[in-house]
Parts: sequence; structure tokens; C-alpha cells
Amino acid sequence: MKACGLVVEYNPLHNGHLYHINRAKKKSNAHCIIAIMSGSFLQRGEPAIIDKFHRTKVALQSGVDIVLELPYVYAVQNSDLFAKGAIHSLHAIGVSDICFGSESGDIDEFISSYHIFSQKKTAFEQALQNFLQKGLSFPRASKKAFSQVGLTEQLNLTKPNNILGFSYVKTILENNINIQPLTIERIDADYHDENIVGTITSATSIRYELFKNNLLTSHIKNTMPAETKKALINYKRLTDVWHQWENYFPFLKYRVSTMSPNELANIHDVQEGLQYRIIETEKEATSFEHWMKLLKTKRYTWTRLQRIFTHILTNTTKEEIKSIHDQSIPYIRMLGFTKTGQKYLGQIKSDMGIPIITHFSREQPYMLSLEEKASKAYYSILKPKLKKQLLNQERERPITV
Repeated sequence: MKACGLVVEYNPLHNGHLYHINRAKKKSNAHCIIAIMSGSFLQRGEPAIIDKFHRTKVALQSGVDIVLELPYVYAVQNSDLFAKGAIHSLHAIGVSDICFGSESGDIDEFISSYHIFSQKKTAFEQALQNFLQKGLSFPRASKKAFSQVGLTEQLNLTKPNNILGFSYVKTILENNINIQPLTIERIDADYHDENIVGTITSATSIRYELFKNNLLTSHIKNTMPAETKKALINYKRLTDVWHQWENYFPFLKYRVSTMSPNELANIHDVQEGLQYRIIETEKEATSFEHWMKLLKTKRYTWTRLQRIFTHILTNTTKEEIKSIHDQSIPYIRMLGFTKTGQKYLGQIKSDMGIPIITHFSREQPYMLSLEEKASKAYYSILKPKLKKQLLNQERERPITV
């Protein structure tokens, strides 16, 4: 059986994601679609609106055959580390293709851009450091460095999905991974759009509307399949929340107010004395958004600060992240599968070089222990009995559809 991989968050799964799943299946001629999905916290440093298990079930009901969890230590990172975790995991489970959405829609643009990048890598890295030293954020410095070495003539690397797609292609080609990259053009809405436009819109705009109205308006319902609507309603009914940063604001205030500058400096991605500004602004902040506005500078973007707050919440240190990133992927975490997925797993399992893990256990890889810590932080806003109930999902068998 041939498998095609998708790198996803489904926060939440909407009509644009359905289009991606169907086009990926057709473009790759795959029998099995395997999605690797961020778990409790996402690439831009945000808590997922509903938990990974509800999102997994929706994915399996919507055309995905296997859902894997992208480990926390790769999920809440810059595009290169995010891509490293996703591509190596998909390679380990034997996908022949990956298909990603992009603003470009032309895979040749990504491949030719990589070849230009590989020829000008030294010049790019020098330019990047120069722009960083001038106080620019990493994304802005990268964009200027890409432009300076002529990379943006091939591919618009100011667009978020192009940036991620380029990281996927770069990971594949730099490591000689036997995966064929494919891309489809992102249609209608832009990734960052906050306003719903039509029936295919961004997940950002859907979340914005959900948080603003605190219910599924008819406007929102038209943008997603029935399975997503049901999952959102059921999760809200069960927990009385859709997860967002403001829910965690009191926990973050407590964490920072009880940490010393040295403890805060050891948190992953806290650099250049930022710990002092975080401690000082905590005294003034009246909401999570207010705190972010107090901290945001041209060097520290909103996304990077959200990732830092995620690592503060989960107490993830520089040493923990570095010790794992220096190693190869130690396992694959299985969240769920369909009958087609089960059939594929039966064929591929004996050829895999790393184990498939389905749940937390007493004796587990260290990377999975960090996943457990992230899950506990994610559910921390819930009442104790409900928190225990939802955490118990982590010790159960994968979801089957």
C-alpha cells in the first residue's frame, strides 16, 4: 500500500483541510493518508482549541487513515525544527510522498529555491546574523537574508505556508530522505485572516469568531464539516471551555511570580536578559494579551513570545530540548487509525526501525515524559475530576474509526 503524509494541526479541521485531504489523495495516488498532528500546543505557541483526541476523531472521520502525534519538543518550535520532527516521523512510518498546502502551489519553485539556498548557504547565514545583530526578529531577519541572496525571486518566503513548505523540502533534500514532496495551492483565505470569507476560510478566522461569540454561529458552521461542529459542541459541553491563552493567564502569573531570574533564564528560548522583562511586566499585566503587548518588540515577535510562555507553562528547559534535538526520533506516537490505516500498519510494522507507542506508561522514553508534562499543563485549567478523566485518555488504546 502506498501512503501519503500530511503535516497538520486541525485547530479546528475545516473545509480547507477537507480540500487538502482529498487533493493529496488524488495527487499522490495513495491508498492511505497519514497525518502527523501537533498535540496539546501548536507551532505558533498556542493551546489547541480542543484536545488532541477530539481532533484525531474528526480527522479519521474526514478521510485521514492514521493520525500520529508530532512530539511537543518539535511541535512548539521554529519551522526548521517543526519540519525535522514531522518529516523524520513520516519517513519512519514509510510514506512515499508528503503533500502540503502553500501559497505557491508549484513544487518546482520549492525545489529550485532549495538548490539556490544550498549554493548560497554561507552567504545566507552571514546575512541572517547581520540582520539579527541589528535587532530584527528571526522571521524578519530570515526574510531579508533570503531576499539578499536572491531566494525570493523563485519563491515568496514572506508567506507562512511557503515558509513551512520550504522547511519540509529542505529537510527532505538535506537528509536525502526518500520522500516525494508535493504541494497544492492554498485557496481563498490567507493563513492569518481574522475575518471569515466564504465557506473555505482560515482556522485563525474560525477561532477568532468562536472566542468572540462563544458559540457556533451560522457563519462559522458553513466553514466546517459536521464532524468538527459536533466535536466543538461536545468538548465545550464537557469542559465549558475552548482552550485559549487567556484561560492560562493566572497560571502563568503564578509561575513567573514564583520563579527566580536564573530559573526563568533556563527555560527554552528565553535569551538576552528577557527573563528580567518577563518578571517586571508580570507585575503590570492585567490579561495575557496585555502582557504580550508589554513584551513584544521588533526582536521578539508575538509567535516567539507565545512559544516562550508555552515552555514556561510546561517548565521545559533549554537542556531538555537540546538533549532531545541532538538525537534521532526515538518512537512514533499513534493517536488513531481507520481499518485502512490498520491494514497499512500491518504491512509496514515489521520494516520500521523505531517502535510505535500508543499511550503513556511508567517506563517510557524521556521525550514522551515531556509530552505527558505538556498534557498536564494543557488540562490544568479544568476541574480536578474532569482533568483526571481527560488525562486518562493518554493511557488508553488509540482511537479507531
